[in-house]
Amino acid sequence: MSVAASRQSLDFSEEGPEETSGRSTFGWALQVVRRRPAAVVGTIVLLVIIVAAVLAPVIAPYSITTQSGQPFTPPSSQHWLGLSDEGYDVLSQLIWACRISLLVGFAAALVSMVIGGFLGIVAGYFGGQLDLVLTVVTDYFIVIPALPLLIVVAAIWGPSLSHIILILGLLLWTTTARIIRAQVKSLRERTYVRRARALGAGHIRVIVRHILPHTAPLLVANTIITVSAAIFTETALAFLGLGDPTQASLGKLIENAYDHSAAASGAWWVLLPPGILVAIIVASATLIGLAVEDALSPRSTHVPFFGPRRRGRGASERTSSA
Repeated sequence: MSVAASRQSLDFSEEGPEETSGRSTFGWALQVVRRRPAAVVGTIVLLVIIVAAVLAPVIAPYSITTQSGQPFTPPSSQHWLGLSDEGYDVLSQLIWACRISLLVGFAAALVSMVIGGFLGIVAGYFGGQLDLVLTVVTDYFIVIPALPLLIVVAAIWGPSLSHIILILGLLLWTTTARIIRAQVKSLRERTYVRRARALGAGHIRVIVRHILPHTAPLLVANTIITVSAAIFTETALAFLGLGDPTQASLGKLIENAYDHSAAASGAWWVLLPPGILVAIIVASATLIGLAVEDALSPRSTHVPFFGPRRRGRGASERTSSA
């Protein structure tokens, strides 16, 4: 293969946003959904839960502050999931508790995305001593155990929802930063980035126009996975009695059921539904994140249940030309 052909193949494989304008975000997302059934399942389930949580004041069948019957009443046609130890409708409690758990998950993931994305882009793009310093800082944060730190913060500053969100966001950004840093270090050597620098584009313009569009899908995928980690951690913290006592999250419902001996009383409908709902939310967010991450991975050709991965047009042309 000639040198000119090699350069043409290299330029095609490293095309920038201007050359890929036809590959819209909607088209890419449609391919992910069409080729990966897990993404469809996870998206539908998570959207249903989010909509139910947002519409809690409208769709909740009973009030969660007024008793609807005798404590530990089993499921019936009037109360599909029975009543709690205080006589509250369990289904209504679940719908309202989802609001708090989802709020913690998405807010902490947003904090993690902003911090991790910013530090990852800065470290990967500029490199040098700045990259070394940020890498060392990231390594220090990685070794900090999240749950013990949250226990200490809750014990010192008091159990507060804002404290939980802030600490989770400050501890979960490390994975995002490392992934984005590795991606940016690869992108900064691409032909279109070097061409933009040669034409006099500043660092901000190169990052916004050429680096960020290529890292945004990966950042979104990692953020979705972070949502599941934040919800799971908050549930564990609330179960230990260190959550916000004024907010009824899913973990708080599990704690109340355990403290009032729901299992010993045979009231499985009070203990199991919150735990199952947490598992469903975590699994759905993880399925979506892994599907998007797999769609962005150039090394994966087929992943069970996620569907086959088609080779890109550039890769097939390079193989045929070789």
